[in-house]
Amino acid sequence: MPLSNIQILHEDAAILVINKPTLLLSVPGRAEDNKDCLITRLQENGYPDALIVHRLDWETSGIILLARDADSHRELSRQFHDRETEKAYTALCWGQPALDSGSIDLPLRYDPPTKPRHVVDHEQGKHALTFWRILERCGDYCRVELTPITGRSHQLRVHMLSIGHPLLGDRLYANPEALAAHERLCLHASMLSFTHPVSGERLKFECPAPF
Repeated sequence: MPLSNIQILHEDAAILVINKPTLLLSVPGRAEDNKDCLITRLQENGYPDALIVHRLDWETSGIILLARDADSHRELSRQFHDRETEKAYTALCWGQPALDSGSIDLPLRYDPPTKPRHVVDHEQGKHALTFWRILERCGDYCRVELTPITGRSHQLRVHMLSIGHPLLGDRLYANPEALAAHERLCLHASMLSFTHPVSGERLKFECPAPF
């Protein structure tokens, strides 16, 4: 598959910073029809050394960081693990929260009976923390900035659902009104900051949401 609509925001000998489009896997899925993905497209189109550092959901668009050698991969993976990176997402959520900002501290776990959904579980869930703030109120929905402190699967989607404000276009978690309000999941990784694995320089990349 060609790179086509994959935007490269930055490249050097150690890293690639990509604007991942929606409806593209970060890594290959298990099924044969899920082999097309970001990492494969890059490796087959001029970047054979590309190594995945972290992932975005299939439907989530935005900034994703890749390494280009083993040492850079190790260092960047450590930064994510030790929460030395900074991330922010832009999203559209259904309804009007009473407050303009807040935090959601609810443990999450994978829920096999409703796979691939995740659920809040105070007994078996893993710690998950999200900060949110409203950027714009727009009638039936809001534009929000979401800042995950932890990196659980589906964290932002389940956390916003848990406070009664599911993301627009979310086929897994949205109510009928929120699902019908947009043709795609309105979740975009809009900012990523990290330390360059070779130069040691602190870098910050921003990419506006396409919705």
